[in-house]
Amino acid sequence: MLIPSIDLMNGKIVQLRQGAELKLSFDDFDYWINKFSKYPLVQLIDLDAAMRKGDNRALIHDIAKRLPVQVGGGIRTADDARALLDSGAKRVIFGSSLFNTEPDAKPDQLIRKDFAASLQKEVGEENLVFSVDTKNGKVAVRGWQANVDLTPEEAITWLEPYCAAFLYTHVDTEGTMQGFPIDTAAILRATTTKQLIVAGGIRSKQEVDDLDAFGVDAVVGMAVYSGAMEA
Repeated sequence: MLIPSIDLMNGKIVQLRQGAELKLSFDDFDYWINKFSKYPLVQLIDLDAAMRKGDNRALIHDIAKRLPVQVGGGIRTADDARALLDSGAKRVIFGSSLFNTEPDAKPDQLIRKDFAASLQKEVGEENLVFSVDTKNGKVAVRGWQANVDLTPEEAITWLEPYCAAFLYTHVDTEGTMQGFPIDTAAILRATTTKQLIVAGGIRSKQEVDDLDAFGVDAVVGMAVYSGAMEA
């Protein structure tokens, strides 16, 4: 399944390269909302909130009323999640808040399992997507500006009991349209029985089909917005 992505920054739809370099920017929200209205799920990310530089909450609430979205970016509490679900979001994405970034954290403390369990209880497993992104092979957090000493397989294994789906972004290829590493998708697919969604460099319909054959769904951004791939 192809899942279009809407990334928000400074009140606009944007596409970044590897989470840092601005490559494309749009402010015609109606055009893209109408274009994506045929999809059963759209991914909506507040990049400003993820980077702790403000938020685009009003825009998110508006889009969530018009499209079936899973929303991420700066969601840190069960109250945050419930507010987004009440505004119309189908699911919410938790990422950095699931990990302990304290420099003296012991290996068995890197995953905040108690927090994950509390989210499952308070928000509902069916409403939760857990984001496990990697940069140079390690879990990346805080807008991909910091790393946790965990592989994605380790993180997914620890978090498996608490959510309905995993979102994996391969930051090294994100926004590059260089292709997603299919071997990584196969490894991650074998790691979890939950829905697995991947992102990062996907460039063609054939690639989406190849991932679908593994039972993996694909978030596509740059290829759609640049016109390289028809949405």
